[in-house]
Amino acid sequence: MGYRVLGKTEDIMQGYQIRKGLEGPFYFNGRILYYDPKEGKYWDPRTDFYVPHSEYFELVGLMVK
Repeated sequence: MGYRVLGKTEDIMQGYQIRKGLEGPFYFNGRILYYDPKEGKYWDPRTDFYVPHSEYFELVGLMVK
């Protein structure tokens, strides 16, 4: 089994720290998001809003019907 380095994660994640009560930061298709386990949703620190489930599924490449 092997692996491949796709990019410099340190450069992408620069400026995003661990936040108390949230999991992450996570990189999704050009966006940095944190997961809030209390709300059960992903939070976008740039907009200060929770990402709707439909938008999250688009980011990770899943189709919702």
